[in-house]
Amino acid sequence: MRSERLATSLLLCLRAVDDEYTQSNSFDELADDYITKPFSMLILGKRITALLRRSENKSTVSTIRLGNVTVDFAGYTAHDENGKIDITPKELEILKVLIENKGLVLSRNQILDDVWGYDCDVIDRTIDAYIRNIRKKLRLDCITTVKGIGYKFEMENHYENKAIL
Repeated sequence: MRSERLATSLLLCLRAVDDEYTQSNSFDELADDYITKPFSMLILGKRITALLRRSENKSTVSTIRLGNVTVDFAGYTAHDENGKIDITPKELEILKVLIENKGLVLSRNQILDDVWGYDCDVIDRTIDAYIRNIRKKLRLDCITTVKGIGYKFEMENHYENKAIL
């Protein structure tokens, strides 16, 4: 399967066969995902979105300067000219997810899944409180609310980014 296609392409198997051997064999042949018929178009769309999100070549942000605030994601710290800023690990993780998906609108549920995992008991509106805290603590105006959907990080060349290699 995969050897006959470009290394950068994704393979989502949509098949009527739902036996374990066929599914296992598909993954052995380097399929990225497998869905059996019948399937929901909504779930198909979500799986495709998730595959595309995971396949993007994103650099992992280590340190970033946002105006006069420096954020060190590896050290879970932030500081400005006045010293250390009191910020929680979850707030930093949310900020990192937004920065790594710069320009993309992320739903509250996408942020929850990326930061807390798929089996979390946190409601999606919790993200609103975290975003409010991030904006206040770091004095940021680059996190945009997309009404009814979620949030996105938008910032032109006003920051420095150092990626982990």
